[in-house]
Amino acid sequence: MPRNPDFVAAGRQWRREGAVPLLLRRKHRYSAGFTLTELIVTIVIVGILVAVVLPRFSGEHGFEERGFRDEVLSALRYAQKAAVASHRRVCVSFPSATTLSAKMDSTFGAGDCSEILIGPSGSALVVTAAGSAQFQGGAPAGLVFDPLGKPVGLTAATTITVQNLASLPITIEAETGYVH
Repeated sequence: MPRNPDFVAAGRQWRREGAVPLLLRRKHRYSAGFTLTELIVTIVIVGILVAVVLPRFSGEHGFEERGFRDEVLSALRYAQKAAVASHRRVCVSFPSATTLSAKMDSTFGAGDCSEILIGPSGSALVVTAAGSAQFQGGAPAGLVFDPLGKPVGLTAATTITVQNLASLPITIEAETGYVH
């Protein structure tokens, strides 16, 4: 048999030079699933998410209260800015522990707060709580913003708190009328 320079004798078998011996070759095993460790880690992560996230989707953990607080905050800011923009007093009243409404003077210096303040939506600026949300301690005292946006009659900052959200009070600064 003629000798090919690419092949060398290896015992009785001919093999290609540089080829890996048959005993050292590995057969590739392709995984068809998850390891036990991956499965356990996945179950633990899903369990943590269920324990932490799922209770947040029920209505009992402050969504209604937080939404009411944010609407009241926005309405108070709007009322303060409307007083400055229109050069008229804006009166904010709290008819009940679950409602806020706003009116403004009919003309500059009238002092009557007889005209309904129109909100950004084009209707009267009224905020009504959804569900069980309400102000803590009943309805707060009314506020009046003068044409400069300052609250009339306040000597110190005042706070309005929504029930179950004591850590997030709404504060109205006495000197500037800033609502935060």
